[in-house]
Amino acid sequence: MTRFLIHYGIHFVVPILIGFFFFKDNRIKVILILWAGMLIDLDHLLATPIFDPDRCSIGFHPLHSLWAIGFYCILPFFKATRLLGLALIIHIFADMMDCLLLGLQP
Repeated sequence: MTRFLIHYGIHFVVPILIGFFFFKDNRIKVILILWAGMLIDLDHLLATPIFDPDRCSIGFHPLHSLWAIGFYCILPFFKATRLLGLALIIHIFADMMDCLLLGLQP
């Protein structure tokens, strides 16, 4: 249960906190953009089984690969892609925490 709360807390609560504390004028828009970072989980549709609670996503799925993560880390340096990059990094951080809580090396 702790793993579930930490993983999904990062996915859902962290974007809300970022929106409320750092983007007061556009908080709803920012929260929705940050939540949209979860769309990279569409790459789970390429796996069999689609969902495996004991699988570490980092390094397994294409949009969770080290190349993709490196690209996500570049996005915040450009104004036009700053929020998208932050959204994707938050997503990867949540998945990395999940891997660590599973006892797996991301």
